[in-house]
Amino acid sequence: MRRTLPLLSLTALASLLLTLVVPGPAQAASATAAFTKTSDWGSGFEGRYTVTNGTTSTITGWKVEFDLPAGITVGSFWDATLARSGQHFTFSNVGWNGTLAPGATVTFGFLGNPGGAQAVPQNCKLNGDPCDGVPTDTVKPSVPGNPRSTAQADTTIDLAWNASTDNSGTIREYRVYEGAAVVKTATGTSTQLTGLSPGSAHTYTVSAVDPSGNESDKSAPVTVTTTGTPDTVKPSVPAGLRSPGQTSTTISLAWNASTDNSGTIKEYRVYQGATLKTTSTTTGATVSGLPPDTDQTFTVSAVDPSGNESDKSAPFTAKTQPETPGGSYNKVAYFVQWGIYGRAYTMKSLDAQAAKLTHVNYAFSNVHPTQHTCMNGVDRATTPNPQDPSQGDAWADYVKGFGAGESVDGVGDTWDQKLAGSYNQLKKLKAKHPHLKSLISLGGWTYSKYFSDAASTDAKRKAFVKSCIDMYIKGDLPVYQGRGGPGVAAGVFDGIDVDWEWPGAPGHAGNHVGPNDKNNLTLLLQEFRTQLDALTVTTGKRYLLTAFTPADPVKIDAGWDLSRIFQYLDFANVQGYDFHGAGSDNSWEPNRTGHQGNLHLDTDSPYNPDFSVDKAIQKYLDAGVNPRKLTFGLAYYGRGWQQVADGGKSGEWQSANGAAPGDFPEEAGTRGYKNIASRVPGCTVRHDEQSISSYCYTGPGGQWWTFDDPWSIAKKTEYIKAKNLLGAMVWEMSGDDGSLTTALSNGLR
Repeated sequence: MRRTLPLLSLTALASLLLTLVVPGPAQAASATAAFTKTSDWGSGFEGRYTVTNGTTSTITGWKVEFDLPAGITVGSFWDATLARSGQHFTFSNVGWNGTLAPGATVTFGFLGNPGGAQAVPQNCKLNGDPCDGVPTDTVKPSVPGNPRSTAQADTTIDLAWNASTDNSGTIREYRVYEGAAVVKTATGTSTQLTGLSPGSAHTYTVSAVDPSGNESDKSAPVTVTTTGTPDTVKPSVPAGLRSPGQTSTTISLAWNASTDNSGTIKEYRVYQGATLKTTSTTTGATVSGLPPDTDQTFTVSAVDPSGNESDKSAPFTAKTQPETPGGSYNKVAYFVQWGIYGRAYTMKSLDAQAAKLTHVNYAFSNVHPTQHTCMNGVDRATTPNPQDPSQGDAWADYVKGFGAGESVDGVGDTWDQKLAGSYNQLKKLKAKHPHLKSLISLGGWTYSKYFSDAASTDAKRKAFVKSCIDMYIKGDLPVYQGRGGPGVAAGVFDGIDVDWEWPGAPGHAGNHVGPNDKNNLTLLLQEFRTQLDALTVTTGKRYLLTAFTPADPVKIDAGWDLSRIFQYLDFANVQGYDFHGAGSDNSWEPNRTGHQGNLHLDTDSPYNPDFSVDKAIQKYLDAGVNPRKLTFGLAYYGRGWQQVADGGKSGEWQSANGAAPGDFPEEAGTRGYKNIASRVPGCTVRHDEQSISSYCYTGPGGQWWTFDDPWSIAKKTEYIKAKNLLGAMVWEMSGDDGSLTTALSNGLR
């Protein structure tokens, strides 16, 4: 197998230079690119292209593009760069081999799989022209003349027309259109249309196509009516609509047969409201791509051969099964990209708790600052400021090699594998825990700056969604430091989590906010659902779409249309923390303590209005959101203040003097749960039974911390069950000493 090496040997380099400058045996009239399959071993093949400059001018850059048949892809390649869109592959010169003097040649190659006779590039172009150097025929044939009907019957129409002419001397085929649809093709100047209804009128046009695929303009229309009496009688209404079975994403339907005066039913149509979901030629169908654990209502109609459609049946409602793997509650955990550094928290660390979870959200992917697409392939070393909204960390994501001792399966990464980093470890984690689902989280607090731009128009939404699906679901990662490439991350992620903080409302300093964000967010989620479902048709796998949504009623009203977004979301993770805090730069609430994740409103709170988990959840429920589409967040970290007065309340809601020291110098006021008791001496844990809040206090003038602990998690899981919610979400796993996830798992069995 051929692999790209980081450096060329002197011998190889000299050979390559000779290839670039030695003229070919003959001078062609144009530039060409010739393909050679150098070997084929069944499961794969090696192919090479030789680009020849047969012109009299120097070529300063080349691009060879071609299509491969469905199912054939490209793995390794050398002496070129590669871009892929579906089955269309584009190879371009690298910096040192782009200039070709007249008569010079250059070669690049690639490995494809599988091999076989069909594994041959098609539709090759060199710098936009045919690779064989033969100019493309772009001349249309003449328009077919005098379209006419030579005969009609009850169910058939015979058509004829005058022949077209073409510069090639040949017409490959004629196309007969009814409206915009091709209903028949013919190699001669006549054809018969069949399967028509008696007494029905039809208008046709005809075009001609030459051997190069150039299609003429359409002919003048001709309208013809079949003989016989039109059938206008509707079939009977299908009765007995029912559901023989359901899964988390599908509902099977059955019904009794309809009758019709023609004696035949052409098809049945299954509707959800006014939307046609599927058709069937039998008395049964399955509707797929549905959200889990939700009621779905359908009707059915019958259609006869003349196109008469019956009235719709009586509606029938069935419920999809819960989606949650391994139980009836979701336990969603965020894994943070940067956790592998100072926190020393890797996927192997997560492995110890993975059996107790159902979903892992990988945080975060960024939005490109100018292209407004999903962004990866950049290194945090280029923008070391953790608050820089234009950064990324491809090294952590898929470049870093993990040794055997820090790998989920005990197998270390090799220098030449195309997928490494945390993505590869996540793939191994899922293989070890097959029930686990994984999602890529887009945005977050720091990376939401350009969401408003990406969602601002229909064209941008389509491009943004496509880029995210290509990169994270299809796995087409940018090539970076020898890793990445088309399809290398396929199977890592099962869906997409949208973490836009916040549409229509302030978030991170400098975020772009627009007046149309609320509607554009809804349209963005619709576009995600549409493109993900389209991919499902191809792969047979359903992909998840979730969102991180606010607890603040003001932010909800500003950016989240609760009446519309949940038809596209599988579920939402409602913020359940950060109600109060000092902030790392003391820009938030540095002078007064406050609970950051209280379940109920605290009657002692000096803030009016104030926040609570219950208040947030009730906002969603009051808007009619299905409770089984909601989780809320638990804080596996604490927020702290220093120089806190006692006030007779052990520091609750008392005066303070800024953020307490955090886990890291740049994270004042924040500590992982596991680092509070162990690193804040004398911090006595207390529980507020009224608001369901956990906190600790070192005493008058000392530190005060607010967090979730096993006690508060047990109380909150009781609330989840009482409210029939879908489950809980965790931010984020590196703060756990094991007791928190154990409490979550025990509480949501």
